[in-house]
Amino acid sequence: MIKSLLFTIFLLISVDLAFAQDTVKQQRFNFHFQETTVTQYKPAFSAPYSGQNSLITTSETQTSITSALYGGARLWKGAEAYFNPELSGGAGLSKTLGVAGFPNGETFRVGAAEPKIYIARLYLKQNFEWGTEKDTIEDDVNQLGGLKSKRYFSIAVGKFGMADFFDGNNFSHDPRTQFMNWSLMDNGAWDYPANTRGYVLGATAELGQPDWTLRFAFTMVTTEANESVWDSKIAKANTQTIEFEKRYTLSGQKGTVRILAFTNNGKFGNYREAINQNPTAPDVDSTQHYGRHKYGFGISADQYLTKDFGVFAKTSYNDGHTETWFFTEIDRSVSLGAVLKGTSWKRSDDELGLAFIGNGLSKDHRDYLAAGGYGFLIGDGRLNYSPEMIAEVYYKINAYQKKFWLTPDYQFILHPAYNADRGPVNVFGIRVHVEF
Repeated sequence: MIKSLLFTIFLLISVDLAFAQDTVKQQRFNFHFQETTVTQYKPAFSAPYSGQNSLITTSETQTSITSALYGGARLWKGAEAYFNPELSGGAGLSKTLGVAGFPNGETFRVGAAEPKIYIARLYLKQNFEWGTEKDTIEDDVNQLGGLKSKRYFSIAVGKFGMADFFDGNNFSHDPRTQFMNWSLMDNGAWDYPANTRGYVLGATAELGQPDWTLRFAFTMVTTEANESVWDSKIAKANTQTIEFEKRYTLSGQKGTVRILAFTNNGKFGNYREAINQNPTAPDVDSTQHYGRHKYGFGISADQYLTKDFGVFAKTSYNDGHTETWFFTEIDRSVSLGAVLKGTSWKRSDDELGLAFIGNGLSKDHRDYLAAGGYGFLIGDGRLNYSPEMIAEVYYKINAYQKKFWLTPDYQFILHPAYNADRGPVNVFGIRVHVEF
């Protein structure tokens, strides 16, 4: 098995090099590979009670793994196709339950630890360009190297992750290489459309200009919260997402601000209606019907202060009336942080990151949990509400030629699942990441 894996890696490197061209030319094909393993440990912590979705109070260690192949092809003028088979396995702490800002962005609520292979992405992208100003696009994951006009309009259709196109942030977006907490890889209160593994069927459109970009997406909705079957009643079950991105320089350093708004429509349950139906044991799923909506917004900003040091901040909100359907049970979120490269200690490719998060719930959502209700991620059977507060620090080590990375990580979680009666919780982790 080890020999087979080594041969596969060697073959992928050879193919990648064979197809790679000068980045100023239009690259016809590319292939990339990544594998990420995250091991996390938490010591025991105190709690006077637990429910069916609570973080386990005893000490535990869990490991997750993801492997992905990335293939891209240029088909005709302006057309690109991307295909990503992916393998994932392992588990998060306590079966990925009990914390809204979960500490491992590489885990999913799939209910089984056995490795599974599936198609993560398969989409077609058509680009229309005009103007003489060009950007040089580097060969990268789901990105063909070459020249691209700074003025363009593109459409992508198929299966993809919303984070591939929306809610980017230079310092806080990718749990495989940056912060690991769910609240930091995307705006926490953006209940972004996805199946249980984080991917969606739909279409996106993007209008690009030299210093700004406008994006829009229309996607499908799953038939159940945090599941994988797509609702065929698209007229009743759909989402719309729009984002405006502004790029600028401040004292000669690059910065970006992104403003995102969304609405989700489908067969959702309502927290207040569930409480009214059964005040002592509410079940939000029992109130589901078409015609329900969830709307919200997110603002994300990142700013380099020097070439080696940058800061970021995010804030997001959703109305919190209908049940969380896709991402995680956060209705309000604020985060901020900073990332420093190791140039000053002669490790220019190393990276030190520190971030702080505050997550909250709408009144309807907190009343539902306090009455004994459960979501798909949190629920202790009762609730002494307090905002969920999280701090994360990591140090990413370039262990070998920017292809092999080791990242020790620590997270401190106060009031897990918004419950002041539980915790605090300490999570220690190590991430191993390979890419080429």
